[in-house]
Amino acid sequence: MAGKEIRIYGEDESAIKIRPYEHHAKYYETDQMGIVHHSNYIRWMEEARIDFLRQIGWDYAKLESIGIISPVIAVNCKYKKSTTFEDVIDIDVIVEEFKEVKLKLQYTMTNAQGEIVCQGYSEHGFINPEGKLIRLK
Repeated sequence: MAGKEIRIYGEDESAIKIRPYEHHAKYYETDQMGIVHHSNYIRWMEEARIDFLRQIGWDYAKLESIGIISPVIAVNCKYKKSTTFEDVIDIDVIVEEFKEVKLKLQYTMTNAQGEIVCQGYSEHGFINPEGKLIRLK
């Protein structure tokens, strides 16, 4: 993954850079045919989202410590190519849309050959610990 960092904010040494999340497909994630089961891609999106938020300084522990809970309100996944045990998948996460009450993240998963294996998105709301909607600015 060296060299795959992208600058998302700032200049020179002050720039915030993020790197794709790297997932190594596990044997238990495959089905009887040796193909990664479709449900795992949604899990990989969550892993990549957690890593992305950590990289930009807003990990879940920090959000929850200030009273922000971010439930998933929608998820979508389009499968392009099969993956198998021990494939290494890079997952790029970008903010597609941010509104005061909703965040939409887009995921692009590529294999070691640079082929897109899956694309998807997740949408998240913001609530307080009592379950009331929060508007973020």
